[in-house]
Amino acid sequence: MTPARTEEGQVGALAELAHDPSSRSRFLKLMGGGIGAASAFGVFLAACGGDDGGNAAGTTTGAGATTGAQMSSDIKIVNYALTLEYLEADFYAEVIDSGLFKGAQLNLIKVIGDHEAQHVEALKGTVEKLGGTPAMKPKTKFPLDSPTSVLELAATVENLGAAAYLGQAGRIMDKEILAAAISIHSVEARHAAALNVLTGKSPTPDGAFAKPASMDEVLPKVQPFIVS
Repeated sequence: MTPARTEEGQVGALAELAHDPSSRSRFLKLMGGGIGAASAFGVFLAACGGDDGGNAAGTTTGAGATTGAQMSSDIKIVNYALTLEYLEADFYAEVIDSGLFKGAQLNLIKVIGDHEAQHVEALKGTVEKLGGTPAMKPKTKFPLDSPTSVLELAATVENLGAAAYLGQAGRIMDKEILAAAISIHSVEARHAAALNVLTGKSPTPDGAFAKPASMDEVLPKVQPFIVS
């Protein structure tokens, strides 16, 4: 089966990898190789519906060439992810400063917050590497009313972040960016699972396969935390 194509005859990096074994092999080496990398890619592909190309169609040429329009699209996606990471990093920084948590819970929050701060720096560097300008850091405000409500919000934010990365997978053209997105998505999902358990919910609320979320679904949900 050949990968799904747009009207311009183009396919996304995920669809190309799904149908090109040699390209997939090189990609898995980029991810670190081994069974773990292959399993992560397989789960990511299945969750994105990549087996039939349905959700994996994007705008990378089958020949692997990168156009200005394609790079611009990747920059937009990375800046979108960067904006979400800004929000997450700010959220955990405010939670740490709030004094609401101590002990093991505070240590967990600090670890997650450090991860989000690292994601911010990595994504800013990626945008610059692509020749773009990193998105500006928005002013944020979060309701920090009680430990319980904060943990529930943290779980919501992390589940949303994981879904957001999954939602963009099929639209990414550059394989290095796709590898980075898979890597960050897996960490966001682990954050979400830990917080889900901490708040008494299932570690995998969507079952065996995570559900992606589009920009149109994600942005309205984070808008309340951005100060105009």
